[in-house]
Amino acid sequence: MPDKEQHDQNDFMVEKIKVRPINRKKLIRRTIITAAMAVIFGLVACFTFLVLEPVISNWLYPAEEEPQMVIFPEDQEEMSPEDMLAENLPQENPVPSAGPAEGTPDDEQLRQLLDGLSLNSGNYAQLYASLYDLIYKGNGETPALSQYMVTVRGISSNIDWFDDIQESSNQASGVIVADNGREFLILVEYTALQKAESLVLDLGDGYSTVEARLKGLDPETNLAIAAVSRSDIPEQLMGTDGLAVAPMGSSVGDQLAGTPVIAMGSPMGVGDSIGYGIITSTGLQLSSPDRTYKLLLTDISGSKNAEGVLFNLQGQVVGVITGNKTDGDMENLINAYGITEIKRIIEKLSNESAFAYLGISGVDVTSDVHRDLGVPYGAYVTKLEMDSPAMLAGVQVGDVITAMDDSALQSFSAYSTALMQKEPGQTVKLTVMRQAQEDYREMSFFIELGERTD
Repeated sequence: MPDKEQHDQNDFMVEKIKVRPINRKKLIRRTIITAAMAVIFGLVACFTFLVLEPVISNWLYPAEEEPQMVIFPEDQEEMSPEDMLAENLPQENPVPSAGPAEGTPDDEQLRQLLDGLSLNSGNYAQLYASLYDLIYKGNGETPALSQYMVTVRGISSNIDWFDDIQESSNQASGVIVADNGREFLILVEYTALQKAESLVLDLGDGYSTVEARLKGLDPETNLAIAAVSRSDIPEQLMGTDGLAVAPMGSSVGDQLAGTPVIAMGSPMGVGDSIGYGIITSTGLQLSSPDRTYKLLLTDISGSKNAEGVLFNLQGQVVGVITGNKTDGDMENLINAYGITEIKRIIEKLSNESAFAYLGISGVDVTSDVHRDLGVPYGAYVTKLEMDSPAMLAGVQVGDVITAMDDSALQSFSAYSTALMQKEPGQTVKLTVMRQAQEDYREMSFFIELGERTD
């Protein structure tokens, strides 16, 4: 009897769990809705990211302005002797001279005025005072020449006998030649900086410096471009009385002889030194493969280690002082590369472009040689570098280069300028005139340009 009661109690406590049936349609509908919402939210998130990412990135990391290409305008070529002669020919119907205008002194009156003019030491002092103003104060709208000049120092470190690190520095005088919108570009002589581990620009306050970097180097002229970020320059040095880009003059022609110039930088071998004088000669030419330079000689006595630039009295750079290129009794006189002949080098260095190379040395064909020997005008080839692109292509000594691609060439300097506008790896068409018996015949060579590395 008790067992039956116990069995009835167990039956009462047993619970049967019934599984709820799955509604497949509802499950599929919810799955589709979930997937659709995921896609919608994903698209919204992507769109929001695409719209806001540039704004947030520019806010967190402001984009730097792309640097501008540095390009100097072409200098006007000197008038040829033939043009000068044509200009001086008498006109068919010359206009009779009307004589001096009313109120204009004649020759006798001018002579009397000059005879009555006397100069003294005060006038001499006034002359140098005006030069001082041009250098340190400016002249009207022209900035002071000192605003163009800076000092770049090369820092290197050495370990002494006690394993202590000692810093040393060498300085080079530089001139600001360009502003690409992001950087000031400074032309310097590389000798003092060649062993430097880092470069700094000394600011005008005498103790502050900013980091600089070497942007380009030309071993042939030993000139280099150092770059300083504009954002690193203090605001007080960015105004009208701050740093300024030096305007480029011209060294075309022989008219520079006798021109007064100011040597700035370290012409005396000491930083921030100055020299006054005139250009005494522009007739000396320096030649190297694919290039020719005009050397400006002055009567300014200076150091054999002189650096800096020559300014004319209009505040323009007309020459870049170079190491001694003369011998004998002129070895202590300042000389400089003519600015026109190295403008393209400065452009290449400023834009971090490689120099194209053909390996040709040459000279101009003068009017006398053309007239007496019948040599065509152009760049006369005097030497070819061994295994250079020009030699391997078949160019020979004695050829006269008359064109590069579609540009006619009348001189070796024109050939050098045309080559400066090319890039290594380009193929150029070089047109030459080669002597055959008693006449010249035209030949063309298609040459792939190499890269100048020395």
